[in-house]
Amino acid sequence: MFYAMKSLKDTISAAVLRALLKATGTELIEAGVNPSSRKEFGDYQVNGLMGLAKKLNQNPRDLALSVATLLNAEEKTVIANAEVAGPGFLNLTISNDLIISRARELLADPSTFVSPASPSLRVVVDYSSPNLAKEMHVGHLRGTIIGDAISRILERKAHEVIRQNHVGDWGTQFGMLIAYLREITKNELANSIGDLSDLENFYRKAKHRFDQDEAFAEESRRCVVQLQAEDPEHMILWGKFIEKSLEHCHALYERLGVGLDRSHLKPESAYNHILGKIVDDIENASLLSTSDGAKCVFLPEFTGKNKEPLPVIVQKSDGGFLYATTDLAAIDYRANALQADQVLYVVDARQTLHFQQVFAVAATAKIKSEKVSLVHIPYGTMMGSDGKPFKTRSGDLVKLSELIDEAELRALELVTEKNPELDDKQKGHIAEVVGVSAVKYADLSKNRASDYVFNWETMLSFDGNTAPYLLYAYARIQSLIVRYEKRFNCNDNKIISISFSEERTLLIKIQQLDEALDSVSRELAPNLLCNYLYELAGTFMSFYEACPILNALEDTRRTRLAIAVLTAEALKQGLEMLGINPLDKM
Repeated sequence: MFYAMKSLKDTISAAVLRALLKATGTELIEAGVNPSSRKEFGDYQVNGLMGLAKKLNQNPRDLALSVATLLNAEEKTVIANAEVAGPGFLNLTISNDLIISRARELLADPSTFVSPASPSLRVVVDYSSPNLAKEMHVGHLRGTIIGDAISRILERKAHEVIRQNHVGDWGTQFGMLIAYLREITKNELANSIGDLSDLENFYRKAKHRFDQDEAFAEESRRCVVQLQAEDPEHMILWGKFIEKSLEHCHALYERLGVGLDRSHLKPESAYNHILGKIVDDIENASLLSTSDGAKCVFLPEFTGKNKEPLPVIVQKSDGGFLYATTDLAAIDYRANALQADQVLYVVDARQTLHFQQVFAVAATAKIKSEKVSLVHIPYGTMMGSDGKPFKTRSGDLVKLSELIDEAELRALELVTEKNPELDDKQKGHIAEVVGVSAVKYADLSKNRASDYVFNWETMLSFDGNTAPYLLYAYARIQSLIVRYEKRFNCNDNKIISISFSEERTLLIKIQQLDEALDSVSRELAPNLLCNYLYELAGTFMSFYEACPILNALEDTRRTRLAIAVLTAEALKQGLEMLGINPLDKM
């Protein structure tokens, strides 16, 4: 992909840094440039001069005056005006020539909306990761779509992203299933598995037995050990479970528009052959202790309420391994085989302590080098209107397939009401896009670290920060462009001049897409992109109300149509990075 430009913020920052170098002789990396919060403060503000002045033992306002003078004299192609405010702030007004020239580049090559990250990193993203042998439910939704959005955005910023779907295909749940099925089928293994709903029912019954019958629980644990030893009989049955579960998962990924396929699978079972090595590595690092027959790691920074040490158990007394061991093996693979610079774990916030401990063990045992960054990206819980985790009236977790079905059905009702003239096929297609997009956007638009309340009426509304609102905004702009091309038999739109403040404001907002992506990349928070897109759509509506397009004079009309084209392109690229496909018609 070809990138021609730095972001608008980076271009302004570079001008400020050049002025600072001349004013102080000090070469800096960061100038503290950010968009202004209010119009009277200009387009951008410089907030980092007071801290620099203190380090240089200078008066902050005097330093700001020196920098402003240099910017006004030598950076006119970037900064139209620099003014000192307060004790040492700088208010910057961008040159219209810069705004226009950048807009023309965007029109010529839409790939230049986004500049490449520097440095470009190899990033492993661990997300979705459902436990197999039962249907995916709403508890899997957040990790799946947040991880997908982060992956898409990092890729767009020119990072090398390696997706990893660390599915749970190993461990106690499979021991329970195998033990139960062997018991009820008298070893008629090959023909004992029906559809996934049967598996789920079997799992529920096996879990009940496991909780109520100690002899059955012990047999289940023995089956886990046999599975980890790759006993042929256990492996055959296990393989049946896995294939049926994966078919189900990938059908849902396709419906959700999530970029996960079979090539991204790296299940727990893939690490089975190196689990013993991981334990040996920990022992060789003199970190291994034995507690009640289990092999553990006790790190001093992890203690309980009474200051008792909290163990990381890596091998049970019966020889079986645990999730922590598998996660350590995955770190070994990702850090050494994949040569990752960074590994991101998009996993429920309730696993925070687990990852803190595992990351600490990996670092202390030197399973990964210091240069490899391990980051847990926690997310909160989807809640129902009662303030409790979102479930059915019977108390069961809502199946993800049923949630998507209902989203599409509700969207179809809205589409039919809004566009009754469309045929059934058109309505169905629009409903599929709107329904799934509404569910995804409602999640992505929230602070991922917080719980959020699931609400059909809010997420499917055409008002507010919702997918339907943004999809409709995009479709409306596309309709405007089509009407223009038909009326004037022309699609040669150009940014010729800026005549109104609304034109200028919108052009600046369009060019801030890259800055929004930088914020997402830094904070790993997709809601920052959602906020930007919502603001962009609102800014366009203000522009459209104040600046007539079709009835304007030719040069003005061409400029405004070009601005509309750029707005649509920014919306399109932003939505696609969230995993949402815009519609030309709604």
